[in-house]
Amino acid sequence: MPAVDRATRTSWLIWTTAVFVYFAAVFHRSTLGVAGLEASERFGLGPAQLGVFTVLQIGVYALMQIPTGLLVDRFGPRKILTVAALLMGTGQLLFAVADSYGLGLVARAVLGMGDAMTFISVIRIVATHFPPRQYSLVVAVTAALGGVGNLVATVPLTLMLGSIGWTWAFLIAGGLTAVYSAVAFLRVRDVPDGFVAPKPEIVPFRRIWPKVRQAWGVPGTRLGFWAHFSTMSTPAVLGLLWGYPYLVQAQGMSAKAASSTLGLLVIGAIVTSPIIGALFSRNPEWRMPIAGGFLAFALVGWAVLLLWPGGRVPVPVIAVVFLVLTVGGPISGVAFALARDYNPSHRQSTASGLVNVGGFLAVTVTALGVGVLLDLLENLMTPQTAFRIALSFCVIVLAFGGWRMLVWWRRARAAVFAAEERGETVPVQLRRRRWDALRVA
Repeated sequence: MPAVDRATRTSWLIWTTAVFVYFAAVFHRSTLGVAGLEASERFGLGPAQLGVFTVLQIGVYALMQIPTGLLVDRFGPRKILTVAALLMGTGQLLFAVADSYGLGLVARAVLGMGDAMTFISVIRIVATHFPPRQYSLVVAVTAALGGVGNLVATVPLTLMLGSIGWTWAFLIAGGLTAVYSAVAFLRVRDVPDGFVAPKPEIVPFRRIWPKVRQAWGVPGTRLGFWAHFSTMSTPAVLGLLWGYPYLVQAQGMSAKAASSTLGLLVIGAIVTSPIIGALFSRNPEWRMPIAGGFLAFALVGWAVLLLWPGGRVPVPVIAVVFLVLTVGGPISGVAFALARDYNPSHRQSTASGLVNVGGFLAVTVTALGVGVLLDLLENLMTPQTAFRIALSFCVIVLAFGGWRMLVWWRRARAAVFAAEERGETVPVQLRRRRWDALRVA
């Protein structure tokens, strides 16, 4: 399908309808970030078991990314968003009434499946309803509006849990999401008016892996995977699960103060997302240098939190570090721009699913690793020391992902230069640097 020249008012309305599903997804994904301690009491869980809730939910999300890309290519984003809202609503309704650890796990798995179907569907709508020059900006604004869902899952959800209780808070959230699925079905359109939707690509089971392998074999896709792995994992791990316990148990904050501090992760993302998106749209050659610079600042931020003398970090310092770390969320949008730029249209959703796996794989591994370490250390040392050691696992994952991102950055640049030498059109013009001549690792 040819690209649109400009976005119409109808396209913006369709995008807005779809963004509300993504808003709900981020809200539901983030609920354990502030309800973790209540979940521990309700189900009688230790840190490792509590971590399994997030690991299962995010693990299902990661595993569903490639199937989701194939489903969106096959059925279109409208139908997939409708199913996503139904699954998320059902999962949260189950979580509201769950009275056992097993049923709670089932609820989070169902929620994870619905969550997994949202973002790929929304960015497919962006790709078809908006011109290429607006893609990075609209994706960044999408992420920012999704961040509002995270914000609603901090202070307002904390107040709801304290006033109307666990069951009613999650019943209301789940019921509203399930009802909204009808709105998504009636209002969303796969392509703009006047355009014909591309013929669905029916991929037989035996051809699924070759299609995935083709997308994975593109250096730009691989670079997107590791960029997403590196940039989004730190703010996500803090916001989804371990930030709240760290602030309350290791830093001695009240529940309200901890929720407000976690809100900085969201506010920072909301404010910086449009700025970074506009910057990427106008200067696509700056995307990877900015991502690399963020990783350097993130490592410095973790060093401040984990090496502060005495373990009790001043609140203003925590606030500054959290604001620095939260920029990783908006910057992670570079992964989807890379998937779109370097893959043909019929494979873009599959490639987007692959790069999305990177970030959530990092979140899954990190959340589980921190939980296991806390379980081993909680009876052996003070909370400050236990969290220092456990959160060091975040730094290990971040450093590993950063190394792989740098390797594939050079390989992707080499592929672009080779394409230029063959006379092919490349999506982004790059300037050769001295280090491009070195052998790629």
